[in-house]
Amino acid sequence: METVKMSDQDVRDLARILRKVDFFARMTMGELDKILPYVMLCRFAAGDVVFKQGDSGDAFYIVKGGRVGVVLKKGFFSLKKRVAELKAGDFFGEMALLSREKRNATILCEEETLLFVLMSVDFETVMHQNPAFAEEMAKIAERRRFMSSHE
Repeated sequence: METVKMSDQDVRDLARILRKVDFFARMTMGELDKILPYVMLCRFAAGDVVFKQGDSGDAFYIVKGGRVGVVLKKGFFSLKKRVAELKAGDFFGEMALLSREKRNATILCEEETLLFVLMSVDFETVMHQNPAFAEEMAKIAERRRFMSSHE
């Protein structure tokens, strides 16, 4: 993984994509402006593992370019299975922003990939500065936990 300097266009692309993520869709431009400086743009090579199933959740990712595969392993003796492909505009790991839950899949770069990365510690800093936003994020997280537990 290599950190890449973001261009003005990268920042505009990031802001546009964040408006589509339910965690960020209700944010004002002022609130988004507080988060944007914390987001990094990282380049991953084909074959790089972003994170492994079972790792601690510590960041949220948005695919800027390239392609990643979502790989699951159900049990100790089962084989790994590719269950999804994510490409530009797709995101993953959003629950890590609100809880440090273990990752439920492995993310593998299938080609050179650019990812926007927001570390959960940076997100927590922004939430501490804005209690109303933090309360809204907690409601969204609770809805998502409820939905995923009833699938």
